[in-house]
Amino acid sequence: MAIWADEKIRLLVQGITGHQGKFHTKAMREFGTKIVAGVTPGKGGTNIEGVQVYESVEDAMEMRPNASIIFVPAPYACDAVIEALDNDIKLVVVITENIPFHDAIKFVNYAKYKEATLIGPNCPGIVSPGKTKIGIFPNHIFKGGNVGVASRSGTLTYEIVNELSMAGIGQSTCVGLGGDPVTGTNFIDALDAFERDEETEAIVLVGEIGGTAEEEAAEFIEKKISKPVYAYIAGRTAPEGKRMGHAGAIISAGKGTANSKIEAFKKAGVKVARFPSEIAEMIKNDKKIW
Repeated sequence: MAIWADEKIRLLVQGITGHQGKFHTKAMREFGTKIVAGVTPGKGGTNIEGVQVYESVEDAMEMRPNASIIFVPAPYACDAVIEALDNDIKLVVVITENIPFHDAIKFVNYAKYKEATLIGPNCPGIVSPGKTKIGIFPNHIFKGGNVGVASRSGTLTYEIVNELSMAGIGQSTCVGLGGDPVTGTNFIDALDAFERDEETEAIVLVGEIGGTAEEEAAEFIEKKISKPVYAYIAGRTAPEGKRMGHAGAIISAGKGTANSKIEAFKKAGVKVARFPSEIAEMIKNDKKIW
């Protein structure tokens, strides 16, 4: 098993003819993802990396896609997401960054209304090793296994997954939730899905300063999660009031600090690493208990 994305995925690439769309379509196909169609208005009838391009999502539905990835530029991304949702696609991964705040609120809420799973925006996507990849993660770092990974940081996800694989610890699913203040799925959604996934035996959370997502996840872990959880929080030395990389990574009025998140996780029984490289060592040492 895996969460949200498995070998049954038939992927649609919206914005397939752009530089990023072309590059990652090739990489996803090399990973084994079944890409059935692409969409770029004005370029229907062309072909990218062996994938037929359509004028609209409605036209592309003849190829029966059940998931979509969005590489559409920020000013048009909201319309692209809504077009996918209106055609009853139930898994939408939004890679695009710098999407206007009110556009993100609009399509995140519309996805909830349509009962669809929306990952992102401003995220690296989702990978279930050996099954499918919907995103921009490097192909070579993954290894199939039983540890689920959910992260707000794309780059730290790559680093921690690579450490896990090098230590012989495989992953069930790795999901990048995105670093914006408003995202479709959050830590609680991922924790709930990993708890119900029979293949996942342990969970890694990669958080960062800003917002209250980690504190809310800690409360959920304490009440609902039976599997061991490990965490790393980025931004321990960040100064107050300064944004660090992600739009959501800002400490304001003393709230959203690394210390408050670390303490919340520790209270919930989560082991917290001081450095990204410690996660693999912690899991390796604990494998005898799970």
